[in-house]
This record gives sequence, structure tokens and C-alpha cells, in this order.
Amino acid sequence: MIKEIRMGGTGGQGLILAGLVLAEAAGIYEGKEVIQVQEYGGAMRGGSVLSEILIGLKGENILYPAVTKADILLALSQEAADRWTGAMKKDGCILYDVSNVMKVPPSTAKVYPAPITEMTKKKLGGELGINMVALGMMREITEIVSREALEWAVLQKAPKGSGEFNLQALRHGFALAKETFPSKK
Repeated sequence: MIKEIRMGGTGGQGLILAGLVLAEAAGIYEGKEVIQVQEYGGAMRGGSVLSEILIGLKGENILYPAVTKADILLALSQEAADRWTGAMKKDGCILYDVSNVMKVPPSTAKVYPAPITEMTKKKLGGELGINMVALGMMREITEIVSREALEWAVLQKAPKGSGEFNLQALRHGFALAKETFPSKK
């Protein structure tokens, strides 16, 4: 089975790094086949950003290197929710930030609204780290990779000197998912 993941938001939220961390966790740490691609809007900071990750869960080869119908959507902007909600598998999962997404278009996917920006500011003192908080939450909801794999990948891929901060943000995401969606576990 191939899992297709989309992470959409705006430039500056760190979704490209989050996609690279997820791909590294699945590919290097867990030995799965992985493809990660990214798309930038007109401007790096503030423009739209998309990170797509395909993961072959049981040794399957990935035959097409792009997400067609996502299993998982992480939407950190209204534009991402509007653009990608209709391109979900019917049993998919949408995690979105209630601070930046006012309404998610109708979908058959399971929807998880969360105060990602608000909690990132509260726990980390600002929006820096929102990508890792969101990635940690997504992991807890979907169990797409192990916690250990993500923690290892964060330390490998985080910019020099920011590994511990990003690891702390990821762990806040794990805890926030448990607080926000206690029935998930």
C-alpha cells in the first residue's frame, strides 16, 4: 500500500522541512520506499507551499511520483484546505489549523481541527516550530511512521543548531494530539 501525504500552507511555516523530515524518517530510518516533492508559490515567504510525500508501506514500489488522491492532508492555510480537500481518498485524514483555516470544504475524509498556531505560540513563544508541532500531531493521528523515526530524522534534517528546538516542537505536537484528540488513542 502506498500512502500519499500532502502538506500545504504558506512560505515560512517550514512545511518543506517537515516533508523532508517525514521522508527521511520513513526512507532512511524505517527502510521504506519514499518520494518527496515540493512546490513553491510566487514568493517564498507568504506564498503557497506544498510538500508531497509518497511512502511505500510494505515494500511496494512507487510507480507514479506524485500524489493523486491523498490519504493525509495537513492544511496550515485556507488556500491549502480549499485546493486539496477535494483530492482526498474517501477514508483519508485531514488535519488543519483552526487559526488559519476558517472552513474546510465538505469531504468524506475524517477531519481533525486543531489550534496548531495558537498552541505553538503558547508552548514555544512564537510561530517558529509550527511545522514540527503539526508533524508531531499528524504522526499521532495517523501513525504513518514511528515517533523514534521522526525524532531521529528531526535531528538529521534540522538546520545546524536548531535540532533540540525542533525536537522539542515535535514532542509538543505528540502531546497536543493526545490532548486535542483523546479518543484517537
